Amino acid sequence: MSDGTSRATPPLRLLQVTAFVSTLDRFAMPPMLLAIAHDLGVPLSDVVHAAGAYFLVYGLSQPAWGMVSDRFGRVRTMRWTLLLAGIFAIVSALSWSPLALVLSRAVAGGLFGAAYPSSLIYLGDTVPASRRQRSIASLMVGVALGTALASAGAGVLADVATWRAAFVVTGVASVLLAWLLHRLPEPDRERPTGSVLAPVRRIVRSRMTLLVLLFAFAEGAVLLGVLTLLPPAVEGSGATAAVAGVVTGVYGVSVFVSSQLVGRLSQRWHPSRLIVLGGVAAVLASALLAVSQRPASAVVVAALLGLAWTSMHSSLQTWATEVLPGARATTVSFFAGSLFVGSALGAVLVAGLAEAGRYSLIFAIAATLAVPLALGAGAARRTWVRPPDEQAA
Repeated sequence: MSDGTSRATPPLRLLQVTAFVSTLDRFAMPPMLLAIAHDLGVPLSDVVHAAGAYFLVYGLSQPAWGMVSDRFGRVRTMRWTLLLAGIFAIVSALSWSPLALVLSRAVAGGLFGAAYPSSLIYLGDTVPASRRQRSIASLMVGVALGTALASAGAGVLADVATWRAAFVVTGVASVLLAWLLHRLPEPDRERPTGSVLAPVRRIVRSRMTLLVLLFAFAEGAVLLGVLTLLPPAVEGSGATAAVAGVVTGVYGVSVFVSSQLVGRLSQRWHPSRLIVLGGVAAVLASALLAVSQRPASAVVVAALLGLAWTSMHSSLQTWATEVLPGARATTVSFFAGSLFVGSALGAVLVAGLAEAGRYSLIFAIAATLAVPLALGAGAARRTWVRPPDEQAA
């Protein structure tokens, strides 16, 4: 690891704002799925596919951004991609057809895909392993605020004005952030000297790294899949878009509160225990949602999902920064890519069930898949030993 690990904790506030803005755009669409479908005059499944396209390209772009940031710098990569992402978010607001919406959201997703993983890589470059999970949990404060505001605000905007306003807000915020990030210092790091594909070959040869990526894929399908369909499921029970958005916003509040709890527990608990804790919360949330999608039940579900995300996901993210230190940027990028490809594939596979209103079946499947995810990831993390160069950090 570079000398940057001996430096003080990086400007976490700017990284939190980066997480906030990228999350704001990512979670703006789920509360508006029904409103968009109604406005464009298309089936809900078409709009679910647009959301799936966003997550798919968001995920597939991650490995490329990791290699780009290795070559051109973490901060420079974040600034340019956020600028272009903001432009395409505004283009999304001008979409006149499902095809235009799919294309504009896909491009925006691919560009926003550089923001949060680059923030994680930045922390991996600058924060010692002993303090890294706490810093990553703190980064989730931005995720929590972005999720809460997007979930509640987008639903309200769709009800009282238009769904298009939400994408204008995220686009303008992204452009402004691209300018603000000039204050973030570029971390000290070793410049890559070999082939650009060398880190990829290292990942392919590492069985444990591939296993971590598999866990990320499954987590995306379960946790993000449930969260994406939570608002339309609540609306399907008779609630308005605004109510569904506010209910989903509880998830953001839960992430904020849980991040403080997980930050403290990470100093005393083994990460495998945090993974299992998150898995139990995910199983309970999905099972409850399979029984009832009414707002009262969904509030409890959103709180449990926030705990599941903060506990399990922060542990898996931290593991991704440690499992292969010599290829950290590419590993973290592949991790994020696996997460959102899993989410996108899950959305595509259940789009027909969502169109038919069969949410109970969808969430029962998610609850079933969450069990082996929690047990498998927890057991694997328990037996894994941190590499010597990370132990010395």
